[in-house]
Amino acid sequence: MEFLFSKWVSAFLLCCWFSFSIGHSVVGLHGNARVRAVNLGGWLVIEGWIKPSLFDDIPNGDMLDGTQVQFKSVTLQKYVSAQNGGGLNVTVDRDDPLEWETFKLWRVSESVFQFRTSEGNFLTCSSDGGIVTATAESPSDSETFYIERNFNNRVHIKLKGGTYIQVGMIILRHLRWRLWESCKVTISLLMDTDTTKQKKFLRHGINAVRIPVGWWIASNSNPPAPFIGGSLEALDNAFSWAQAYGIKCIIDLHAGPGSQNGMEHSASRDGTVNWPTSPEFISQTLDAIEFLASRYAVHPALLGIELLNEPSAADVPLDVLVPFYKQGYKIVRKYSTTAYVIFCQRIGNADPFELYQANIGSLNTVVDLHYYNLFDRYFDILTSLENIQFIYKSRQSQIQALNSANGPLVFVGEWVNEWNVTNGSLADYQDFGRVQLDVYNAASFGWSYWTLKCEKKHWDFEWSVRNNYLQLQPGVYVGKSPGKRISRVILLLGAACIWIFLH
Repeated sequence: MEFLFSKWVSAFLLCCWFSFSIGHSVVGLHGNARVRAVNLGGWLVIEGWIKPSLFDDIPNGDMLDGTQVQFKSVTLQKYVSAQNGGGLNVTVDRDDPLEWETFKLWRVSESVFQFRTSEGNFLTCSSDGGIVTATAESPSDSETFYIERNFNNRVHIKLKGGTYIQVGMIILRHLRWRLWESCKVTISLLMDTDTTKQKKFLRHGINAVRIPVGWWIASNSNPPAPFIGGSLEALDNAFSWAQAYGIKCIIDLHAGPGSQNGMEHSASRDGTVNWPTSPEFISQTLDAIEFLASRYAVHPALLGIELLNEPSAADVPLDVLVPFYKQGYKIVRKYSTTAYVIFCQRIGNADPFELYQANIGSLNTVVDLHYYNLFDRYFDILTSLENIQFIYKSRQSQIQALNSANGPLVFVGEWVNEWNVTNGSLADYQDFGRVQLDVYNAASFGWSYWTLKCEKKHWDFEWSVRNNYLQLQPGVYVGKSPGKRISRVILLLGAACIWIFLH
């Protein structure tokens, strides 16, 4: 009798193991599926590299937010300099332009600008003229200047009151020009209204979209400068479209006030990171989360809300990020007990296990990992085979370990079928895409490709699939029918029990 009892215990435990090994399914998706999504990058948070033509008609388009410039006096043949990088007077006495002689533009209009020093101060001067200093911590009228451009980048600079800076003609030298998302660009809807294309989109097994938004969306039609309104109406339209076609939406707070990583997609006007050091910025971010949760929590198309995209490990301490995530989790739970709350891993030198150990929330939580074989010198010299081996050896083992951890589900929220391999063939890209799909399909929450449309072809999901560089088999990734899946489970469990009694 004791022997028979032990057999039944063994069978029960084995059955439990089989049940667990079938894997997670995401609540709210059809067919016991996991997330198979694309990002709508460059849509509501504009990134110039995704669609540069959006910037073609901007006057003085080489002088956008974040552009680094230097000024050289034609008469004196010396460079304008903010001594010590800011905090003192401005001089015109440098022969060689270095860090102190470099200024970042904050664009007010096509001819009106503010100048930020390397240490974060703004150039300032009273309206009636006088000494120019680099002592202002934030810009207002006294920190606002007009630039009158002539030929060969010759310029005059004058104050708002009309007084010219007493330097004479100045040569304007551009060091760097970035297409920041904050420039005043008309929003264009990327989601095609052609139903044939939409059905093809669904046929590839895509069951969700991850939609990056900026914190200013909570201001609706009147966001603070330099941001523009219109994104909220577009997001409402996306939810209506998603509901009509059975697609789920993940809202991703992509850009926080003051910037959480200094990159052009994070609301930074000039590359600086101020989000983690400002309680006001963190509070504004939480207000944006509350706005989004209260607006969409009961919408049938909502799957989850991601609290903050790609906080920088170098700039955002864990003891700042975790309390923010905990507050954001509570806010979402105030409006929904089912919506997934997604915590993005810090980018840079950070271990995703740090979020599993933080006990941020207990119900429907997800950790988002971003996997690119780019942006790191390590990948610069890898061959196509070495890139593939890295996916299997490093990424697969990490996903397996996190899947087994007691805590949030695992989401590969950004990945792309692009690398630093030069002259990769069609077969090379197919192999690279296949291995990524093979590994990321195992993530317990799912994955999302970056991005739906892009000028760079291999970043463009639609182009990659249409041209067979990324091979998604129709219907494979949305999950099999529940009946067939249950039948397979029953067969496995039955076989396990028979094996135990025969041995």
